[in-house]
Amino acid sequence: MNSTEKIKQALHNGCVLFTQNRLDTINKTILELQESLTSETKSSAGDKHETGRAMVQLEREKAGHQLAEIQKVNQLLAKISTEKTSKVIGLGSVVYTTKSNYYIAISAGELEVDTQKFYAIAANTPIAQLLLGKTIGDDIVFRAQNFSITDVN
Repeated sequence: MNSTEKIKQALHNGCVLFTQNRLDTINKTILELQESLTSETKSSAGDKHETGRAMVQLEREKAGHQLAEIQKVNQLLAKISTEKTSKVIGLGSVVYTTKSNYYIAISAGELEVDTQKFYAIAANTPIAQLLLGKTIGDDIVFRAQNFSITDVN
């Protein structure tokens, strides 16, 4: 495995870890809400009881939506090949520019690999939309800043 593949694999692993942490947090929240709902059933009566149950139920629905979103993100990550390289920027590309470095996959924030900083961004973000389909040497203007693509893997 060459250094390019190692960097791409490390960035991919960072995104997987990011989504796993979010998934763990959501599952913990759902479990806590379930326990809260169970104890609410045992301890309360009357209008206060119904209000408490309704609030917990709303939180549970919200957590359910978050769970569905993170599952979609995991499915997207599973489709990204870390072995495939292309000189044209697409999903799974590692992009080096004169300003910042990017990994086009999911929005996972800043990741560091071998002291290099990368921003893991989703393909639907404004900066990714500008980068997609471009190649080495292309210039980009984003938020009144000009920068050039120096490498794509």
